[in-house]
Amino acid sequence: MLEKDIYEVIISEQEIKKRIAEMGKKISNSYEADDDLIMVCILRGAVIFMADLARNISLPVTFDFMDVSSYGQSTESGMIRIIKDLEENIEGRHVLIIEDIIDTGKTIKHVLDMFATRNPASIQIATLLDKPERRVEKEVEVDYNGFEIPDEFVVGYGLDFAEKYRNLPYIGILKKELYD
Repeated sequence: MLEKDIYEVIISEQEIKKRIAEMGKKISNSYEADDDLIMVCILRGAVIFMADLARNISLPVTFDFMDVSSYGQSTESGMIRIIKDLEENIEGRHVLIIEDIIDTGKTIKHVLDMFATRNPASIQIATLLDKPERRVEKEVEVDYNGFEIPDEFVVGYGLDFAEKYRNLPYIGILKKELYD
């Protein structure tokens, strides 16, 4: 039923699974077994990605969740609001931020700056999707990137439009007439 709203599938379910397995292996090799690794999921879009990624990491991890929003319809104002902050203390811990998509970079930059004041051992970013051509915050470096995508309105695998389409097992471009 939701499939009728998709203009084109750009990343299949099989491609996502394969890439997440590769990312999990790379992350597992980047930390020591005794590192205190906490995965911080940026709600809501990254939930599915984080669950699948965590199952592909062969190290002990803990989870926490953060809900971050920008004011209005876009991040152009730069006004970022923390709706739900972390419950865990990240001081001295290795933080792996899990994001669904990095677009302009404003939101993730805000989170990085805030986390840096909390004295973690390290902070890294894993994102399913990256749109580097739209990056406003040039100093945002992505440590683990699933897929680089063009500047299209995408949904599926956690990404939504009006809270719909998150449950699609692939990444697809939404038909333009639905959001214009």
